[in-house]
Amino acid sequence: QVQLVESGGGLVQPGGSLRLSCAAPGFTFRSYDMNWYRQAPGKERELVAGISSVGGRTNYADSVKGRFTISRDNAKNTVYLQINSLKPEDTAVYSCAAIGSGNKYWGQGTQVTVSS
Repeated sequence: QVQLVESGGGLVQPGGSLRLSCAAPGFTFRSYDMNWYRQAPGKERELVAGISSVGGRTNYADSVKGRFTISRDNAKNTVYLQINSLKPEDTAVYSCAAIGSGNKYWGQGTQVTVSS
C-alpha cells in the first residue's frame, strides 16, 4: 500500500512563505510523476504544480507561476512545494499525488491558511 504523507502547512501572513513536503516511504518513488493539488472551500480541486519522474520537468498553473516551486529528492522519497509571496487566495488544502504504472495515489492533505 502506497502511503503519501504531507506536512508543512499552517497559518501564515500574506507575503509569507511555506515549504510543503510530501514523503512517500517504501515505494519506487523515482518512477512516479508527482503533482501538488489544492482545494479551497467551495471550489474544485486544482492542479498547481507537477514534476516528472524522468528529467524532473516541471509545470505550474498560471495562477502560481513565479511564486511556487516544485522539486523532488529521490534519495529521500520526498517531493517539495516551496510557496512564496502567499496570498489569501492561496488558502486551501494542499495534497500530493503520485502517478505511474496506471495508478494514482493520494496523500491526506495539509492545510494552508493565509491570513493577517
